[in-house]
Amino acid sequence: MKLTGREKSSLIFEGVLTVILLVLLNIAILDIIQDVIQSNPGVNTGIFMIKQSMRIGPMQAQIWSYQRILIAIFVMIDVWVVWWRLRRRYHLYQMDHIIGELHYIAQGHLDHRIPFRLKGSQQHVITSVNALVDSVVQSMNDERKIEKSKDELITNVSHDLRTPLTSIIGYLGLIEDKQYRSEEDILKYTHIAYEKAKQMKNLVEDLFEYTKVQQHGAPVNIMRVDLNQLLEQLTASFALEAEKRGIEISLKVVPNPLLIEADPEKLGRVFSNLVTNAFKYGNGASYVRIDAHQENTNVVVTVANDGTPIPEKSLNHLFERFYRAEASRSRATGGTGLGLAIVKSIVDLHHGKVSVTSDESETAFRVTLPLKQGNQVAK
Repeated sequence: MKLTGREKSSLIFEGVLTVILLVLLNIAILDIIQDVIQSNPGVNTGIFMIKQSMRIGPMQAQIWSYQRILIAIFVMIDVWVVWWRLRRRYHLYQMDHIIGELHYIAQGHLDHRIPFRLKGSQQHVITSVNALVDSVVQSMNDERKIEKSKDELITNVSHDLRTPLTSIIGYLGLIEDKQYRSEEDILKYTHIAYEKAKQMKNLVEDLFEYTKVQQHGAPVNIMRVDLNQLLEQLTASFALEAEKRGIEISLKVVPNPLLIEADPEKLGRVFSNLVTNAFKYGNGASYVRIDAHQENTNVVVTVANDGTPIPEKSLNHLFERFYRAEASRSRATGGTGLGLAIVKSIVDLHHGKVSVTSDESETAFRVTLPLKQGNQVAK
């Protein structure tokens, strides 16, 4: 840290003034001591005898004088006092510079940091201030992201609800206005309205589930779960749909039973979403394969299919809410864009990881979960 010219002049002035005051004080003290000694014959005689006994050499050189000793003591004290005052003043100037930097930051220059480095406790102050400003800026950025995320959530939900709602109102309006030619038309219109209503219901349920698992301290009902049984039930529930689509769905779990501490309801939602995702978007797939095995203290579950690969540019965004690798196809299949976001949120609640790889041969979602949750039950 560099001092200003005014501060340097002030230090020099204070040093000179302190020296002058100390010299005057030393002279006054010496005069008082001499007056005391001269006014006390006993003390004066004792000092004279000490001086006489401390002469050495043929010239009887005097090696002791109380004036010299006092002057030496005063000089040492004076040097320490001058050093202490100048150092104290210098530290005050340093603190003034720190306060000035703080005022500058407080005026709204949040990209500014205190640039200089000092020694001792004042450097801790600078480090703490810079860290505090970084924390405030990060909190402000996080708050902006949250607000933006909320706005995007409202926009996306409004859009995804408005589209099927418009269809429902339109087709029911045709029936209300008797703009149909036969009972077959009525059945057609009500069927379309029914399908759109189910699409809205799915969106609302997905949105409810997503917001529920995103809440801080979301409840997780941890218990011991046989992953083999859970996945067998899941596979059986999708068997009919797999048969209709001409897809072979298979399951392999090693070892059997494979026990894991988890919330069975939420874990079932994870793998149900992954299988549903494979059915909806794995165009041309001939199989959906579910593999589960133990790796050290973790369980790894892979849900794979050999359908159309996911574009590489989309892989890093799949777990973002409302993200659709192919928007038109997602709307055609009734996708909400929340399924994989829910998967990631639930896996995070279980302190696990989820990843995806995709190429021409296979698309695979890999979920890694700890065998035991310990005392942690929330993210």
